Order: sequence, then C-alpha cells, then structure tokens
Amino acid sequence: RDDRARAEAATARLELLSLVSAELVAAGLAVEDAVARLAGLVVPGLADWCVVSLIDDEQIRDLGSWHREASLRPVVESYVSNRLDGRVDLGAVQRAWKTGRPAVIVTRATDVVLPTLGSEVAKTSLSQLAPESVVAVPMTARGQITGILALCRGADRPPMSDDEITTALEVANRAGLALDNARAYAEQRSLAEVLQRSLLTTPPEPDHCQIVVRYVPAAQAASVGGDWFDAFLQPDGATILVIGDVMGHDTAAAAAMGQVRSLLRGIAWHSGAAPAEVLSGLDAAMQGLQVGTTATAVVARLEQSLDERGRGVTRLRWSNAGHPPPMAINADGTVMVLSGVDHDLLLGFDPLTRRAESSVMLDRGATVLLYTDGLVERRGQDLDEGLALLRETLTELVDLPLDELCDVLLRRMLPVEAEDDVALVAVRLHLQDAPRPAEAGPERVPPNVPDEP
Repeated sequence: RDDRARAEAATARLELLSLVSAELVAAGLAVEDAVARLAGLVVPGLADWCVVSLIDDEQIRDLGSWHREASLRPVVESYVSNRLDGRVDLGAVQRAWKTGRPAVIVTRATDVVLPTLGSEVAKTSLSQLAPESVVAVPMTARGQITGILALCRGADRPPMSDDEITTALEVANRAGLALDNARAYAEQRSLAEVLQRSLLTTPPEPDHCQIVVRYVPAAQAASVGGDWFDAFLQPDGATILVIGDVMGHDTAAAAAMGQVRSLLRGIAWHSGAAPAEVLSGLDAAMQGLQVGTTATAVVARLEQSLDERGRGVTRLRWSNAGHPPPMAINADGTVMVLSGVDHDLLLGFDPLTRRAESSVMLDRGATVLLYTDGLVERRGQDLDEGLALLRETLTELVDLPLDELCDVLLRRMLPVEAEDDVALVAVRLHLQDAPRPAEAGPERVPPNVPDEP
C-alpha cells in the first residue's frame, strides 16, 4: 500500500510539472496572467494556499495568491495586500531570496511569522489562515532570482517531504522562466510602442483643414508592427497625407518603419513632388540605402488653385503602393472608395516600378480617411466585407465632429482584442468662406510655409 501511495504521489508530481510547462512556459502569457495561473496550479497539490512574489531591482512585490477554500481567498488577498507594510524581516521569503535555496518552516509557522509583521491587518489575516508549515522556493531564470513561491500548509496536513520540495523547486524554475519570458515580451512591446509613438508626430493644422490622427497597438505583445501615419505641408503649402505599413510584427518592423517614414517625408518635402513621384523616389532610396524591407503605403496631396478655391473645391491626388484604398466622405453622407486607376506594387520590390497617380475633386465639407489594414481585415473575413462595413459605418458617422468620428469608428470597427495595429489619418475640409471652426482647434503651420496652397 505504501509503495502504491508513493507511486501515485510521484505520478501526481510529474503531472504537475507537465501542467506547469504547458500552462506557463509554452503559453507565452503576460506577467500578471502567468502569476495568477501559477498560484492556481500549485494549490492544492503542493499547498493549501500560496503567495507568488516577483523581484525587480532588489524590490519584492506580491502579485498573486490562491487558497484551496474559496471562503478564505479574500483573507489571503488581505494578507498579501498588507504583509509587506512596515516589515523589515521577511523571514523564509528573504532567506530563499538571498541564498537561492528553499527556506523551510517545519512547524508553528504562524507563531514564527506573526512577530515579523508590521501591519495589524496582516496579523489578523495570518491568524485566520493559521499556517503550520511554510516552504519558500526561489524562482530563477538565466541564473537570476526573479521571484519567490511561498507554499503554506495548515495543521491538518504534514510538512512538505523532500520529494515535494524538489518538485516545488522544479515548478519554481519553470515558472521563473515563463515569467522572465513574459517580462521580455512586455519590454519588447514597450520599446516598439515608444519607438512608434516617437515617430508618429503631431500633424499640422493648416487654415480650414482639420487633421486628426490615431494609432491603436495590437493586443498581443508579439504583434507590435510597422503601421505609421504622417501629415505635413510641402513648401508650397500643399498638404501631404501618408499612411503605411511595413511588413512584420516586431521591434524590427517598428525600426524599419522609422527608416521608411523618414525617407518618405524627406523626399516629399524637399522635392515638393506629387504622390507618384514621391513613391518612386522612395522605392529608389530604399534600394540604394539597402533598407531591406517591404511596405504598403498611400501618399495623398491636397492642393488648390485660385480658381478651385473660388469654386469651393479642393483637388486630392494620391498614389497607392499595395495599400487598402482611402475613403472620401462627402458632406451629404455619400462615401467614395478611392480605388484609383491602378493598385501598384508594394514598396521595396522593384525600384523601376512606374507609379500611377489618381485625382478627384472634393467639395469643401468633405472628409478623407486613410487607414491601415488592421481596421478592415479580420481572420476568416474577406477584405471586401471589411471595406463594405467601413463604408457603411462612415455613412452613419458623417455628421460627427472629426475627433469623435475617429474614436467612434475605431470602437465600432475593432474587436476588443485587436490582432493587428491600426493607424489612421483623417482630414476634414472646412468651408473657406467662414472662420475656421472652433472644433478644429488653432491653426498650426511651419514657419515660411503658406497656410493655404
């Protein structure tokens, strides 16, 4: 009977290790999710209740806990929320942290820990929990202690055996690796987002032309990508709008986006050229400077002659390098999909590609929207369905102020957990025979550039 019990216990420990590997290491969870999952995995197999703590910059913070009895989980949470307040001696937790080895309180753990607590709330909670034995196990990754797993048992359960402590140490090591990976993913995402946002500059606000931009990162850490927008004035006062997407979904894509974006705006500003010529110049620069990436993009230019101003219209020229088509929303609610005469090759494939250019006359009061594919593409959904939904939604939102239109559009079009980044730039052509509307904000243009083309 004893042999059978030992065999069953050994099998249970192996199953726990396998579960930890599957649930934490392979799943690629965020830090908070991994901590919550770990606490639930080790209870009740190894302990009646547990606390998971992380160590950052020589500081310890409690991030997760669990109790086998639902009625006592709030008590554990209360203890965890207050146990570090005014506490100098962390007892077994500190020994495990400083030695890198399991620290054990074999018996009377409540009496041992209570005098070390500085919070009366924590003392009350611990007395209710009444741990008899405690094992604090270090979580390590790449030679560094990243956290502590504290396993607590009541008086009705014997202290952990040597085999169980060995299992707990292996669990902690696997959990440490998972948490380290989760933090690395979070840091990568943060770096990419900082890089992206540093490049996504505030647009100008030329007279009677309101420009609104938005950027929404993907929900998953590994899905930070190369979406970008841009808006600026050329030396003659024409407004340039850009939307683009560098291939890839990582920090490298975000860095490549920065290169492509900077090249494009430099070419467009210095040359004063129309959209097709700008994209041709970008293709040549990407090859000559060995940027080594591919991208989709739309470059659009809003321009106006004196005659067109008198007629209350503005000319929009655009060139499309493999990107979803822009939309133009008239004041009466009709929406035009600006497919143009051609849908050219992506950037970065052939520097000799002849870029096509299209144009349309827009009445003042119209709105132009450029966006990246994350707004209209979904797994299992045809692109045409996404474009049709976008067109329908824009028709319903046409009367909203431009800032509100963009915010409502994103809420309506995007799922809660977006799989891809989304960038958009929207422009509203306000009437020129009336003062600039208050909703458009103050006029803002670079020095020595006319505020109207």
